[in-house]
Amino acid sequence: MIRLLIEELGGIWQFLKKNGRETVIIVFATFFLLMHEYRPIQNEWLSVFLYYGLFPILVIIIVLRKNPLDFGLRWGHPKIWGFHVVVICIIAAAILYASSFSAELQGYYQQTDFSLLSYFLLNCVSLSAQEFMYRGFLLFGLMDKFKEGSILFQTIPFVLLHLGKPELETISTIITGILFGYVAYRGKSFWPAFIIHLFINVFFVGLINLRSG
Repeated sequence: MIRLLIEELGGIWQFLKKNGRETVIIVFATFFLLMHEYRPIQNEWLSVFLYYGLFPILVIIIVLRKNPLDFGLRWGHPKIWGFHVVVICIIAAAILYASSFSAELQGYYQQTDFSLLSYFLLNCVSLSAQEFMYRGFLLFGLMDKFKEGSILFQTIPFVLLHLGKPELETISTIITGILFGYVAYRGKSFWPAFIIHLFINVFFVGLINLRSG
């Protein structure tokens, strides 16, 4: 019994040692997502920026001892991802316009005293951090081991993040999560995912509030 226990503990240690980088990425990503939910820091925007953006960068520098630029912060291949950004945003605009007439989505996203500029600036901060967590820290952190499979890994927490939002939106994130991940993977950068996500969010919420106002 004791011998078996020692062997199994040794096996666990060898597993963690063999997959050290991936273990660090997944453990810290999961921890930060949970802490944002249970221990938010002041307001939503600051909490997202710290847990999804700054803290993962510190993990890259201090724990992994890597350059954060290698986790999708470089421009990558703009000629490749620029094409995807233009096409996706055009298609998304048509879909979002039709979806903006949904009573469920209108009720969820209508705001009092809505300011398009303020909303845009706040989302630049929060969405850049969110996108770095999924399409930067997770995607590029797991890429060496799992290659294209890292696209699927980062999709799961991205979808779970949307639990509590309108059903149609949450289901759609299965598609957008894979799509954003693919574009970032192909373009070697998290920036196209951020640009697309920012456009979708600001365009849709702005459309609902400016039209109702």
